[in-house]
Order: sequence, then C-alpha cells, then structure tokens
Amino acid sequence: MDIEEQKRLEEQIQAYSKKIDFYTSEYTVEILAQKVANQEYTVPEYQREFTWDEPRKCKFIESLLIGLPIPFVFFWMNDDTGKLEIVDGSQRLRTLEEYLGSRLRLDGLERLALLNGTVFSDLPLARRRKVLNKSIRGIILSEDTDIEARVDLFERINTGSKVANPAEVRRGVLRGPFMDFLTEMAQNKLFNQLAPVSAKQKKEREQEELLSRFFAYSDSLECYKDDVSPFIFRYIKKMNSEFENNPQLRDDYETRFLNMLNFVESSFTLGFKKSVNAKTTPRTRFESIAIGSHKALQEDPNLNVPKEITDSMLESSAYKKEIRSDGANAIKKLRGRINFVCDALLGRN
Repeated sequence: MDIEEQKRLEEQIQAYSKKIDFYTSEYTVEILAQKVANQEYTVPEYQREFTWDEPRKCKFIESLLIGLPIPFVFFWMNDDTGKLEIVDGSQRLRTLEEYLGSRLRLDGLERLALLNGTVFSDLPLARRRKVLNKSIRGIILSEDTDIEARVDLFERINTGSKVANPAEVRRGVLRGPFMDFLTEMAQNKLFNQLAPVSAKQKKEREQEELLSRFFAYSDSLECYKDDVSPFIFRYIKKMNSEFENNPQLRDDYETRFLNMLNFVESSFTLGFKKSVNAKTTPRTRFESIAIGSHKALQEDPNLNVPKEITDSMLESSAYKKEIRSDGANAIKKLRGRINFVCDALLGRN
C-alpha cells in the first residue's frame, strides 16, 4: 500500500468513525427487566418480532445463572423522546423480563437440570437477590449516530444469528413510497412465476431483496464498492425521497421492471430458474439475467432473442464461470456476469 492509498484509507476510517460516538454504563438485571416491563425502551420495527424459541430463552437464563459473560446490550439515545432505543439485545432483555416475571418456565437445561420445570419465583430468596443484582454492561450510542450506522452495527453483531435479515431490516426502517413500490412489485404474478422462492425465503422477503438488487444495480452500479447491504440501504433511502418528490417515477420504474420481465419470459426458457422444477432462484443468476436483459433493452428496445440462443448461453462453461458463488458480490464479478449476458443478447460474445 503506497502513501496515497494509506492516506485515503485513513480518511475513510476517520469519516466512518465520526458516525459512532458512545459511552458505557452498568445496569442490574432487575433495573433492565423493570424498564422493559415499563416500556421505557423502544424497539426498532425490524426487531419487534420475538424470534427466540423457548429452548434458546432457557439456555440464555441458564447462562446467566451459572455466571457466563453476557454480551453487551447496545442502545441509542433518542433526544426527541429521551428514551433509549435498543439497537441490539432486545431478545435478551425481553427474555429477562419474562423470566423475572415468572412467565418463563425453564426446560431442557443440562448444567442446572434441577431447575427444569421451575420459574423465577421458585428460587430461594437469596438466589433471587443474587440474580437481580447481576450486572450487564450497556453501550449507549449518542443521538448523532444515524440510522444507517445503527443498522450496520446490528447486522455486524448478529452475523450468523437467527435475526432479521437485511431485507427485513430495510423494510422496518426505510418506510416510504419506493419501499412500498418494491413490496407491491414483489407480488407480481409473472415475477413470481419466473423467479420462484421457497416458503422460508418468501417469509424472509427474498423477492424484495431480488428487486432491490435489480433496481439498485441498474441505477447505481458505478457507486457500488463490494458492500451489498449498506449500498442497497443507501439506495432505497435515496429513492424513497425521489419517489416522494416525483410520483411520476413510479410509473417509469414499473415500466422498466415489466419490460424486463416480458423480455425474460419470451427469451429464456426457464426464466431465472436453474432447472424446470427449481423452487428457488440463485441471486447471481437473477442478477445476470435481469440486469443484463435490462441493459440490452436500453441499447435495443426491440430486441428479440430466440430461446435456443439463451439456452446455449446459460449452459456454456463461460457463463457458469461468471456466476460462481465465490466472491460473487465483488464489483468485478458483478459487472462480469451482467455484461456477459448483455453482450450475449446483443450478439457481441
């Protein structure tokens, strides 16, 4: 890394670091549970669904009782309400409140098997006091920490955990006309026919994720820097504002989407699917076909490509190499698979 690159790196680190300002505080379990019960904390929309199942709740309480370290809870100070918003830790706090209120009956414990079938009030008084006085450290982000930084923090902490995925998070925090548009287009019958998703993926809003990528990459690929989730977050936030200021954009974007779908239906035997009976749609395949087709139609709105040509293209070793999953979100790979399809449709390969 040369001196100029080191300078740019330092500027990048400092620019993002300025978004994060925080201090720490210690809370007793009793205080935390009381505040949850009194609704003194706010929970962002994308965290409101209580997703922990009973075994996970019980496992957490067992960890607390035997003295294992409990991860920090992250809050954000909302100056407008004076309340703390839970950026990360709502599942833990709500489980604590449920247990201390004796509404959670422990089951399946291995280390403390004698507590199976009991609730908090069944504990001896001395043990209850010890539990209530246990402390958990909180990290409080200042009011200057913007929503993008808070969501980014939530996603980084919970990578690999059973939490809301980026599409669900964006739906919760980026309400607006463009997000409403994505939700509506995700119900399009032809889109669902050409790009099927599993029941689990549908619940996790995979259709909206595919659509978000289609529009974001179509519009702003030159701004993409290998950072899918933050990139799409910023794009939807910007487009909510643009749709608000110019309602006509909605018709323009719907026309773009429908033109692409109609072309894919007429030119690709399987649509975005990998096989006839496929129940899911690979993201790399969808991106290459959807955005590649859109780019080709921009150059030739009357484009008509026989299905034999696209069938041959999709079966080629060159195409399969472009859509390999390793490093799939790197800008070079993304551009490669999109341009490959575009060039093939226009007869440039």
